[in-house]
Amino acid sequence: MPTQNYANHRKFDTLYHKVLVPVLFLTLIGACVNLAKSFDDHERLYSAALIVVLTVCLFITTFYARSYALKAQDRAIRADENLRHFAMTGKVLDPRITVRQVVALRFASDAEFLALAARAAGEGMAPDDIKKSIKTWRADEYRV
Repeated sequence: MPTQNYANHRKFDTLYHKVLVPVLFLTLIGACVNLAKSFDDHERLYSAALIVVLTVCLFITTFYARSYALKAQDRAIRADENLRHFAMTGKVLDPRITVRQVVALRFASDAEFLALAARAAGEGMAPDDIKKSIKTWRADEYRV
């Protein structure tokens, strides 16, 4: 596995991003086509509409399952980085730092972390700019 850096730090879950989401999208298209063809056949109309509704519900459920897991990871990262900052300074992170900034700061080495956290709070740096400013990358192989 190559060393993690800015260029390759984004992770994709193959089964989620390249299989499940496209299959759900194709299922939704197929369900809509089935519904459109069922308008003249009142015996099939109810089941075709139900398939569309269930497919939309499955799409929404899949999206929320992913977003809730990422929010839980973000909370854990915020706690970890807050503890890291406290261990280094005796103070918690600046409250002006957003969760997205903290998630970006996790890649900073200990030598860069404090200065970059101060810059992020003071300048309101975008998460992508924080990552681009890191010279010594600290890999995070656990985030999905």
